[in-house]
Amino acid sequence: MTKDYYEILGVPRNASAEEIKKAFHRLAHQHHPHKGGDEKKFKEINEAYQILSNREKREQYDRFGQVFEGGMPSGAGANGDWDFSWAWGGPSGQSNQDFEFEFGDLGDIFGDIFGFGGARKTQKKNIKNGKDIKIDIEVSLEEVSAGVDKEITIYKTIFCSRCQGSGAEPGTSVEQCFSCRGTGEVQQIKKTFLGSFTQWAICPECGGEGHKPKKPCNVCKGEGRVKGEEKIRVNIPAGVDTNQIIKIVGKGEAGRRGGKAGNLYIRVFVKEHPVFERKGDDLYASVPISFPQAVLGDEIEVDTLEKTKILLKVPIGTESGKVLRISGKGITHFSGYGRGNLFIELIIKTPKKLSRRQKELLEELKKEGI
Repeated sequence: MTKDYYEILGVPRNASAEEIKKAFHRLAHQHHPHKGGDEKKFKEINEAYQILSNREKREQYDRFGQVFEGGMPSGAGANGDWDFSWAWGGPSGQSNQDFEFEFGDLGDIFGDIFGFGGARKTQKKNIKNGKDIKIDIEVSLEEVSAGVDKEITIYKTIFCSRCQGSGAEPGTSVEQCFSCRGTGEVQQIKKTFLGSFTQWAICPECGGEGHKPKKPCNVCKGEGRVKGEEKIRVNIPAGVDTNQIIKIVGKGEAGRRGGKAGNLYIRVFVKEHPVFERKGDDLYASVPISFPQAVLGDEIEVDTLEKTKILLKVPIGTESGKVLRISGKGITHFSGYGRGNLFIELIIKTPKKLSRRQKELLEELKKEGI
């Protein structure tokens, strides 16, 4: 039985698109399963909205009581298969076994019969354009802070140097395709149970380009591109972080017969550092100090990411875990201006082995209450 989608949404048959949208939102909110509503009712409401909110589907539904694009909502069987017996069936819905056809063509057939979608629709795939390439690259924390140029080698389709990408043998021309007369499309006649129908398809001879080499290049066989290696210099900007993407236009797969090359997308991974931990553009490191240094204070040497040493003053009475900041010694900001900070956590180390003299001194300090 055909469903009345207007009745399901509670709107008149002349309802505007805005009225249908408002009715759907109201009913979907009311019957949403997550809000205690009925799941079956919610799916029915959604189905009605999908049909009535689409101009072409609504026109089909209004004219024929069902939609033929990608199947017919009211004709689907329990297992999801569509029942086409209504189209050619004899008495009691029995199909005529004399007909032979392909179910995959039915969408195009109905479009030609009933005029769905207006003028013919030929979806040309731009097969001339090269594909994008995605790769990963690993860099060190030092390289991230300073920025670095890296040379990588990629095996991909590259421009054919013999024919200069045209696909034609040098000295020969590229001519109009004889099969499609330069249109890139050809007509195909389909015989179905409803008769013979004409539809348009991409020309198999030229691949939809409308032209082809008179004599294909001996190296690339008319493709205008060949498999090969290309060395690419990549600039890794300072301040880049893990999972950031660098896009290099035109360094993907080469296009076919002079088509546009794809792009190269490089995902950056920053290696873990044995000393420094990165948090944003700031660096963190732990430095051990002795008990006397913590109590009496001191000046100690601290390594930076650039492997230079700076003097750090340990305050008198420092407790283990105290964090000191050194400004401008972190990672260079991605903008290229300024740097993050370096944070040093002071950890008081406890000696595992003591000499006799050290033990005596500690015993004396213990007696003094230290």
